[in-house]
Amino acid sequence: MERVLLSIAFLLTLGVTQVMAEGPILMDITPEEAFSMIERNRGNRKFVILDVRTPAEVARGYIEGAINIDFYSKTFAEELDRLDRDKTYLIYCRSGNRSGKTLRLMERLGFKEVYNMTGGIREWKRKGFPLTYPHRSD
Repeated sequence: MERVLLSIAFLLTLGVTQVMAEGPILMDITPEEAFSMIERNRGNRKFVILDVRTPAEVARGYIEGAINIDFYSKTFAEELDRLDRDKTYLIYCRSGNRSGKTLRLMERLGFKEVYNMTGGIREWKRKGFPLTYPHRSD
């Protein structure tokens, strides 16, 4: 376990633009690690935050810059399949369940670098990290 934690810490210090030659990087990370990753990758067009919650859940707040693909959509797998496999993805949902399943699906689809935020947006909020809210047109 200690070796795994040291490997994760090492990978996170590299930044997500570097891909290891030994194979894909598909792993769980904490909200703290996710926040750090987001901060390091501001403006990086090869870094994508993917929110797999429903539109109703997204309306209650999301991580700034996230794109939404609804896990429960009939076209979810097809929408994932259209994404660029060479980009780096940070995925999250409400609690980590749907994003964990999404991580495994993205692995099967051949994505090279995907991070799943454990605990989801609930844990993100509990840790006090910022949320963005959709604009309302009254």
